[in-house]
Amino acid sequence: MSSNNDPVAIPVTEGNSDDPPGNSDDLTENSVDLLENSNDPSTLRREAVLSFHNISYQETVQCGFPFCKKTRVVERLSNISGIMKPGLNAIMGPQDGCRSLLLDVLAARKDPRGLSGDILINGKPRPANFTYTSGYVPQNDVVMPTLTVRDNIEFSAALRLPMTMTRDEKRRRINEVLELLHLNKVSHVKPRSKELRKRTSIAMELVTEHPILFLDDPTTGIDLRTAIDVMLILNRMSMRGRTIIFSINQPPSFIFTLFDSLTLVASGKVMFHGPAEQALEFFRSAGMAAFCHESSFSFFMNIIVGGFLAPFDTEEDGHDANEHDKLSERQNQLTEKLANKYSQSPIYSTMRTELDQLLGEQKTGMSPALEEITCVTPFWHQFWWIICRSLKNFKGFPRITVIWAIITVLLAVIVGITFRVLRNDCTEVQTRAGLLFLLTVFQCITSVTAGEILVIDRDRFPHEHTSGYYRVLSYFLGKLLAELVPRRLFPSIIFTVIVFIIAGVNTDVKGFFTMIFTIMMLTTSASSLPLSIGAGQIAVAVPIVIVTIYFVFMLFISGLYSINITQDFSWIQYLSIPHFGFTALQHNEFLGQNFCPENKTAEISRCHNYVICTGEEFLAIQDIDFSSWGFWENHVALACITIILLSITYVELLAFSKKRLSQPLSAAHKLNHESVSETKESARHLLRTLGLISHPEKPCHSCYRRQGCLSSGLHSLS
Repeated sequence: MSSNNDPVAIPVTEGNSDDPPGNSDDLTENSVDLLENSNDPSTLRREAVLSFHNISYQETVQCGFPFCKKTRVVERLSNISGIMKPGLNAIMGPQDGCRSLLLDVLAARKDPRGLSGDILINGKPRPANFTYTSGYVPQNDVVMPTLTVRDNIEFSAALRLPMTMTRDEKRRRINEVLELLHLNKVSHVKPRSKELRKRTSIAMELVTEHPILFLDDPTTGIDLRTAIDVMLILNRMSMRGRTIIFSINQPPSFIFTLFDSLTLVASGKVMFHGPAEQALEFFRSAGMAAFCHESSFSFFMNIIVGGFLAPFDTEEDGHDANEHDKLSERQNQLTEKLANKYSQSPIYSTMRTELDQLLGEQKTGMSPALEEITCVTPFWHQFWWIICRSLKNFKGFPRITVIWAIITVLLAVIVGITFRVLRNDCTEVQTRAGLLFLLTVFQCITSVTAGEILVIDRDRFPHEHTSGYYRVLSYFLGKLLAELVPRRLFPSIIFTVIVFIIAGVNTDVKGFFTMIFTIMMLTTSASSLPLSIGAGQIAVAVPIVIVTIYFVFMLFISGLYSINITQDFSWIQYLSIPHFGFTALQHNEFLGQNFCPENKTAEISRCHNYVICTGEEFLAIQDIDFSSWGFWENHVALACITIILLSITYVELLAFSKKRLSQPLSAAHKLNHESVSETKESARHLLRTLGLISHPEKPCHSCYRRQGCLSSGLHSLS
């Protein structure tokens, strides 16, 4: 696409340019008519050509034991070049993470550190906000399953389409996308199935009408019919000028015939990149003519899977101890041979000429654009939509909400009745202090799982933030207001009110609302701790254990008010959230109270133990300041702790939004190395199924010489 600015900017269209629906059985001509009869003059039909020049990607990995780890740099991609034009551009390769890595690098979804080379859009540098001006559908669907299909698409449209578009224009755009992906009849259904989640994920990207769309394994986890349906829809989109770039694993033969461009990549090197229909001819000329009788699908499955695993035990004197090392060496040798064959082919020469023309227009010494996240909507608009989605998500668990409400009310009733029965004139002060301590325990223990409100978005948040849905600050504040209030503050207030009403605690209106305010401050501060520890964590178990241990220890120290042990631990009070809350509750409850009125002198006289008659006397025993500052200093401390912990949480979210970009590859690579034995066994099974080996454990030399199996084709390269 053209632009007067450098680097190039990919515009967002104001019109409605999506194709209408088509499926595997019925890609009807009504769809074409609907497109051709579109009366929106503002629709843009610009095409985008993505070219990448000498791309290399290095990753720093650590290995060894803790505190003595060794750091080394591993080259994941090595000197890769190519062109992705409007159409279906497939990236295929073995399960070594290379194909997804190449896709993420082209989509600017990887950490730019370690990346070298040039990525151009229509011959101009990729813009810094490329993640916003292009679409990306991750392999793991990140739709909100508690919202309907339409709600998910509306959220994407509200935050990613420009504010200049009217509500009717956005609604028309959404309806067209729903019709295109055959979601109009299930638009009010929650996407619980894998197939529906996949379609919804694609729809959330199509609503923006970006000229370039990236998809990471769009057919993974869905049935064959749905996979064909999805690919036919993508094919229809590509025919209208969209550049569709996707990684794919073991596509069915029919889907393979839809590819316009094919890139075969393994071990960080390109074995083929060019028109899909020329791939078979290239490998025939490379010495693998034995497969001319096979379909292109079977051939490339053999190349990707069998080609790297068929050399098993080709030397009869091999030993199991060295099998993996020999296999890796053979794979690297084969990759090198195929990569060299490709670099010497006419296909590569033609592509290289075109790449040089694109790159020649650029200034020498050009530096790649810095990655940045831009949003088209203002802060308050993002904040409002995040609150709305969070509240809808909260309503999506009605059964859990009702059960939790019933448990809270029943527990409050039981506690209130218990303390009302235990009350007597002799132990009035101790009983009331015990009730306040129980309230403190309830607020702290129920806050342990507060970190889940961020952990549940550990996959969704990085994707949406990188795609330009919202800024980190608007997401953070919206989640706090919409999730923390209904999940934590409301139950705490309801529990406290019910307990105090049933227990019969006597207090004035001012004291009651002061107590509610103290409970809210304590709950917010206690909930901030698991948020600060759990933000950015993959698993919620570790933060829960840490927070639970902290609260148990601090509650134990705070509960020793009747024993003079607390003097030895006086310094801990400055680190204890329960201490500040419990102290403020006691100050509010006992100041000005008289527990020995004249009309109860006879009852008090029958008590055998020492009786505390005034609240000030009890506060003095607890070494609590009577002054107004003695009360408010606890709230100031809770507010400071909350601000510090929430600030830590925000900083962790900022780091997490960038850190997660580099994790998928590492996880895939680790999985690949940890499951070598399983991969070998599944490969042997596949090879036997394809007739490439004749024995259960070993392919014999006579087998591949007589039958022309894959190993003979590989040896012809040697």
